[in-house]
Amino acid sequence: MDRRTFLIGALLAGAPIAQAACAAQQRPNQGAFGITAVEGLELGHHTLSERPTGCTVILARAGAVGGVDVRGSAPGTREIALLDPVNTVERVNAIVLAGGAAFGLSTADGVMRYLDERDIGYRVGNKVVPIVAGAILYDLGLEGDAKIRPGPECGYAAAAAASSADATEGSVGAGAGATVGKMRGPTQSMRGGFGTASITLASGLTVAAAVAVNAVGDIVDPATGRIVAGARTPDGTGFVDMRRVLREAGTNPEAEAGANTTIGVVATNATLTKSQTTKIAQMAQDGLARAIYPAHTAGDGDTVFSLATGAWTGEASVTVIGALAADVMAEAILRAVRMAQGLPGIPSVSDLGNE
Repeated sequence: MDRRTFLIGALLAGAPIAQAACAAQQRPNQGAFGITAVEGLELGHHTLSERPTGCTVILARAGAVGGVDVRGSAPGTREIALLDPVNTVERVNAIVLAGGAAFGLSTADGVMRYLDERDIGYRVGNKVVPIVAGAILYDLGLEGDAKIRPGPECGYAAAAAASSADATEGSVGAGAGATVGKMRGPTQSMRGGFGTASITLASGLTVAAAVAVNAVGDIVDPATGRIVAGARTPDGTGFVDMRRVLREAGTNPEAEAGANTTIGVVATNATLTKSQTTKIAQMAQDGLARAIYPAHTAGDGDTVFSLATGAWTGEASVTVIGALAADVMAEAILRAVRMAQGLPGIPSVSDLGNE
């Protein structure tokens, strides 16, 4: 067997991750779980009833050092230049994830109003300016009037609903209109969603992720190599498996540019600099690439934010935190599709009975 054949075979089988890391990703029996396990963070959803769409807000009322990493070619974002380590403002007060394509960026206006009413933000003299960054995904192609999309009121409602309780997952908030597996067209796709995961070490260090999964690619369990959700065969009974399809001569994926995107946040209670927090976002993208195939495509706007609240005063290792961020990002992606609910013609994982 030559090296090329071996490498392709390994990819198709899915390289298993270490058992210890896999076990660490499992939900604990007690205590906070997910992004709200990080001290200082709260999460709130608002899901529109008129059509499948909504927004999700992660609040840091006391502020958190922020970073971001954009790998997709079709992003829709707000305030990411501010998060560049060379720029002045270090702490952000909220991250907004929303559906509605570029229209959804207006949800941040509602979050700013909510924070402004509570005098939360970056102080300039006797004035306060809330620092709210965000990203959007495209969900306008689903059922209902495409002109119904999340706006400022959605953002305000999500912020008002934010708490440190365990977050609701699945077809809620920014994940309400998410779909995955669209490289063979929307008729063969499945439901995406919102998911979260976390790990807390014995030292007290916590690393967590929250993500809205609207990927063009398949969702793959990195521990087994099995497709969990993705492009279905025409009869709907199995998966096409884009890992194989993209190696076939003459393959022409049908994914529409800008109609996808996975957006999320990784967070830690460690004390980090802005540069270190940005590095955590970069490393967390590895988890996205482990669980989505293909990832970071021309049709996706994949964006990962990062937050460091500084509530834990232990010695922080960027290498350890970044590696754990990739682990929890992959787990959150799997949870997003496993917890989702199907729509007519767009089944969920549970609809197909694969999990």
